[in-house]
Amino acid sequence: QVQLVESGGGLVQAGGSMRLSCAASRNIGSNIMGWYRQAPGKQRELVATISTGGSLNYADFVKDRFAISRDNGKNTVFLQMNSLKPEDTAVYYCHYRRILDGMEYWGKGTLVTVSS
Repeated sequence: QVQLVESGGGLVQAGGSMRLSCAASRNIGSNIMGWYRQAPGKQRELVATISTGGSLNYADFVKDRFAISRDNGKNTVFLQMNSLKPEDTAVYYCHYRRILDGMEYWGKGTLVTVSS
């Protein structure tokens, strides 16, 4: 079992920045960690992922605005969000997937609200 604890959400004005963090309780093998988000009335969608080896994947709508990174030694992934827009308002969920067998875990989510 892997517990994911997110932090860093809150309220920010449009154009501002925010950094999310997600700490995994342990490492169970090579994995992909990342962030998904779900806005009210919408489906959950991919934001960005990063593998243990550093391979990156971003949704088109966040390219050049968001940056994902990780500290493998601390089993922690970060999401730096810049130039935030009201449409970025959502609950952001941390995700962990073990590459070997696809075992996956979700955090409880952290709310990011961007005011106009």
